[in-house]
Amino acid sequence: MKQQLEGIPAADLAALTAEPNKNLTDTERAALERLIRIAKADTGQSCCVADFLLAWWNAGSCGSFDLTTLWALDTAITVDMATVFALIARVRSYPDSLGYEADFEAIVRAWRPELAD
Repeated sequence: MKQQLEGIPAADLAALTAEPNKNLTDTERAALERLIRIAKADTGQSCCVADFLLAWWNAGSCGSFDLTTLWALDTAITVDMATVFALIARVRSYPDSLGYEADFEAIVRAWRPELAD
């Protein structure tokens, strides 16, 4: 019997062990798109969100994400990050294969201009 982790619905845990499915749920898509909007903005939390997303895009060249950064973020943002973290584990794909290449390229241009084409 699988143990349910506190705060993570059983259906989400089951999805993590299933075969990859690149179809995003409405909840996953909404969370990812909110994070993308934040990362494209110029707020105090935008850089942190960009770091999180870019660690998925290419941690080797864009840098990693320091988990203690979560301490400085609004709860709603961290909830969206948890949703996207589970999405990343479930789909086992990069964001460009999900149709978000242009968004991530824009985030790179904004926060890692030295890496932009």
